Amino acid sequence: MNAPARFLTTLGFLSRLAPARVLPEEALRRAMFHLPLCGLAIGAAAAAPAAAGLLAGRPVIQAWMTVALLAWLTRGLHLDGLSDVADGAAAHVEPERFWTIIKDSRCGAFGAAALVLALGGQAALLAEMLRAGHWWAVIWSVVFGRACAVIFGFTARGQARPGLGGLFLAGADRPAALWALLAALAPALWLRPWAAAWAVAAALVLLTPLRRLVSAVKGVNGDFLGAAIVLGELAAGLGYALAAAP
Repeated sequence: MNAPARFLTTLGFLSRLAPARVLPEEALRRAMFHLPLCGLAIGAAAAAPAAAGLLAGRPVIQAWMTVALLAWLTRGLHLDGLSDVADGAAAHVEPERFWTIIKDSRCGAFGAAALVLALGGQAALLAEMLRAGHWWAVIWSVVFGRACAVIFGFTARGQARPGLGGLFLAGADRPAALWALLAALAPALWLRPWAAAWAVAAALVLLTPLRRLVSAVKGVNGDFLGAAIVLGELAAGLGYALAAAP
């Protein structure tokens, strides 16, 4: 399978933008490298209505629409990961109990609270971008979130648990992490350098507790990657907002 085909299969696995298909293990191991480009495609699709001028002058509504589109395009996959991790971490960090909660499909109070805070925060932060007419920043935040997941995976892959997430994490090698870092920072450094600096700082604040949780529960799976994506998107939004502050 060549690189374009691997990208399309990864995009189909992570979103509705390409046909969904069962991925062989080798394709799963290479999927992490394509996460930033998948973020570019997903972010462009989510930002397209605002970029086209739909509901111009109403940034809050545009932001809400963009957040809803992101959730629909990704089938809520990453939000589910954030919810599961929040439920597990809030209930108990004793490893066996944590992983039992993670496997439970029900959403608890802490998982629901995490979703409300994440979605509300994302809508508020995207509204700041769209108020300034910077729809490119919306796309960048989606790329940044997926780049954060790759870099997070690179730091934690030695503790990967068996399963689908473990196959993904196997591809979080040094070249994938370096490419993710370039994809995350280059656009913002060109268009708004301080946004990149603040986004990195915010990502460290938001993702460090998630990384410590990996050590506490002695493992990492795909839910952690989903949580890292959502937290990374929020970090990019915070970086933009802090850079734009007077």
